[in-house]
Amino acid sequence: MNLDKKLSDTAKAIPPSAIRRFFDMANEMKGQVISLSIGEPDFVTPWSIREAGILSLEQGNTHYSPNQGFIELRESISDYMQRRFQLTYDPKSEVVVTVGGSEAIDLMVRAVVNPGDEVIIPEPCFVAYKSCVILAGGVPVTIACRQEDDFKLMPEQLKAALSPKTKLVILGFPNNPTGAVLCYDEVSALADILRETDALILSDELYAELTYEPADHSSIATFDGMRERTVVVNGFSKAFAMTGWRIGYACGPAALIGTMNKIHQYAIMSSPTTAQDAAIEALKNSDSHVADMREEYNRRRRFIIQACRDAGLSCHEPLGAFYAFPGVAATGMTSTAFCEAFLHEEKVAIVPGNAFGDSGEGFVRISYAASMDNIREAMRRLQAFVSRRI
Repeated sequence: MNLDKKLSDTAKAIPPSAIRRFFDMANEMKGQVISLSIGEPDFVTPWSIREAGILSLEQGNTHYSPNQGFIELRESISDYMQRRFQLTYDPKSEVVVTVGGSEAIDLMVRAVVNPGDEVIIPEPCFVAYKSCVILAGGVPVTIACRQEDDFKLMPEQLKAALSPKTKLVILGFPNNPTGAVLCYDEVSALADILRETDALILSDELYAELTYEPADHSSIATFDGMRERTVVVNGFSKAFAMTGWRIGYACGPAALIGTMNKIHQYAIMSSPTTAQDAAIEALKNSDSHVADMREEYNRRRRFIIQACRDAGLSCHEPLGAFYAFPGVAATGMTSTAFCEAFLHEEKVAIVPGNAFGDSGEGFVRISYAASMDNIREAMRRLQAFVSRRI
């Protein structure tokens, strides 16, 4: 039996993640490979959060939670949104707990996108956006954010991309892979345009707590007329170093959250109980841990930016997340060729920018969610590698 012929056309239409490809290549290589390819904090989950998870297990909290998530966690999420953004969400009807932020993104897309609907996606961007839209039968409409604009979405670009078929606009800021952050006035300008449409908004704010001065994250849901059309997605993986716990959430209007929860019931049932109990502790008592990790990320960020520039690569200043996105055009190599050669010659794994969309060609993503010792050595190897080519 030819099983390939049995696969759905939509499943075959989405490519495997190029991030994982380079991660797997690094794992298969013999010798010491430094991986700056995966967006995973090198920090261990703070002890107080782990302790809450351990206590949950010791107390026998090993059963299903409500589909929407424990009310205690939804209340903590609601409190956080009020404290951080002055946004009010009813924990009973406007918050759903998900298996990471990625599930929340998928749920929102599936909840609103019909076949043929257009979804605007600024690129470079998180690899899942486009695939989620394709799987839902939607039409991705990509916008190429430019280095000269610090990879920010410009109002005129958004306006040009909108059409009568636009159902949803996905905003992924602070941005993976570029580290771009939109300031208050920049988000306000986008809100002014969207207010004149009936487009919905998915605001992926997973890196909201990882911004560096002078930047600060502004949620589009805080602007007039935006809350009622916006679903805000966030999670615990990045800010709290909880990637393996697989816990996230979405906040938005009850009609949207209710529909997302309905899909969630059949696709997942509920998020892990232990992770939910740990997440409550994270939101209530872990601000100082987040601040400490952010300070260390900032130190690494500054080091990598300077190292890339010293090597002769162009590198805008990323003000959010934990990635640098230097340009490699000076070497005369494509993004993929650069990363493959760098891995084989210097045993350092990074990710080609085109993994995040066509507009990422000519750039590479370097994660600074790694130890400073590994970063120093990787940057030494980068400078040696580039010096042989420019």
